Amino acid sequence: MQTEDEMVAARLRRLPQVQRLLEEPQAGELLGLFGRAAVVAALRVTLDQSRVLLRDGLAEPPPPERLLQSARSWLVERARPTLRRVINATGIVLHTNLGRAPLAEEAVAAAGQAAASYANLEFDLVEGRRGARAGGVEALLCALTGAEAALAVNNGAAAILLGLAALAAGGDVLVSRGELVEIGGGFRIPDVIRQGGARLVEVGSTNKTRLADYRAAITPQTRALLKVHQSNFRMVGFTAEASIGELAGLARECGLVVVADLGSGNLADLAGLGRGAEPTVQEAVAARADLVTFSGDKLLGGPQAGLLAGTRAALEPIRRHPLLRAVRLDKMSLAALEATLILHRDAPERIPVLRMLGQSEGVLDGRAQRLAARLGSGAAVIRTEGYAGGGALPEERIPSRAVALPAVTADQLARRLRLQRPAVVGRIVDGRFALDVLTIAEAELDEVAAAVAAVSA
Repeated sequence: MQTEDEMVAARLRRLPQVQRLLEEPQAGELLGLFGRAAVVAALRVTLDQSRVLLRDGLAEPPPPERLLQSARSWLVERARPTLRRVINATGIVLHTNLGRAPLAEEAVAAAGQAAASYANLEFDLVEGRRGARAGGVEALLCALTGAEAALAVNNGAAAILLGLAALAAGGDVLVSRGELVEIGGGFRIPDVIRQGGARLVEVGSTNKTRLADYRAAITPQTRALLKVHQSNFRMVGFTAEASIGELAGLARECGLVVVADLGSGNLADLAGLGRGAEPTVQEAVAARADLVTFSGDKLLGGPQAGLLAGTRAALEPIRRHPLLRAVRLDKMSLAALEATLILHRDAPERIPVLRMLGQSEGVLDGRAQRLAARLGSGAAVIRTEGYAGGGALPEERIPSRAVALPAVTADQLARRLRLQRPAVVGRIVDGRFALDVLTIAEAELDEVAAAVAAVSA
């Protein structure tokens, strides 16, 4: 009579070898789709898994067709990119974890065209020689903001870091204690100043900083006055701060520069969209800031980018700084950014972020009703409050609508929808899973309904 170990060994011997599986008709299709090396790797993984099951008590080895099907599943899963499309049903327009601003169709097309072909990235087609890398973007930024000069780099933190490195390295930078903010990912203004080679000098108090506080702190080592927009929080009550205009006057009197970090990069009249006040780049430039830094993928509605606008005198040393090459934008981002800036000039209503922020309650209610009808009985339209996100309009709650789903545990349903393709990420409201239509496009309603149906079956 065979021992258990002998029976396991016999079952293991009946597993086919990789070469035998490669001779099966199904293997030919896999070889054509994925290549020999990948298919061999998949078959080895599948056979290893089968050996574990046989040792744990599986009575018979899987037939070749089942092994090949398992290998196919492994290959398909491995070929899927980890960065996947998500339908944002959270009601947070600039959701940092979901990639912030979705691009306008024109920006998507421009980035795709730049990616698929050669481009005159640093080539002057008229003169037939090397040209400026981002001349079109810089000209548009100047036209839109009123600045004398402009520059684009790869993100907002890089913009302020580069600016301080070029204008204040080796000297002091004065900042109000109330503006020593953390700008995301644990990255704080004091860290940025230090990495830029300058020294932080705190002035004033947390809630009140007056122009006299800056004046009293100026020494021969002072290089810049830094004004930081409190993007993701507000101080209210017994407060005071010096304006950019006041700092600009003091800076000119003392031979210094004013750097204003606006964070979200607003170029639009948000009040005209029914939203609250958010400082604009145009206002900072008009107030005579020497350098204004801001992001491209927040309220501006473009790709990830850090933008600098200001005087020629301030931008010139920044252009010459060796750090610029390390933080420059690639051709796809430049193409998408230029297309977005053209829309700001000609048709801002086509920018998805601005379109979402400008939606009325009536529009949102209608979309929620249409989604609820697709989802069937039990789906209920509820009132919700959305947010701009991305450090913009931190105090403002945007009246919105969502469709709440019944029955299944909210956390369980949320997980199931996150695993769909495309993934659907919603929110939990009063213990129910809800799909907020502030951030769901009309064209996505059928996809959302299909995802819910798939997880509810």
